[in-house]
Amino acid sequence: MATERVNARLTVSLAEHVEKMTSHSGYYETPSEYIRDLIRRDMEKFELYYARDSILEGYKDASMGKIFKSSGNFKKDIVKFKNKEINGWT
Repeated sequence: MATERVNARLTVSLAEHVEKMTSHSGYYETPSEYIRDLIRRDMEKFELYYARDSILEGYKDASMGKIFKSSGNFKKDIVKFKNKEINGWT
């Protein structure tokens, strides 16, 4: 796995928070572990937003009669949906 180093300047209050989270009584062993976990959770959050938006878009399309048979695989269905939309739902 390739890695990339990222450096960031923190305000005093942010640095103090990181220190609390990584001290002996904190939840993480190192600041790097804490930052990686924050980034992973942020990535998961955006995946959930995408899924939510796709579901809402699907409800809207269904109300307009734009429907198709699901394959049972959400990601494949999204591709199928995008292709049908490009082709004018024919």
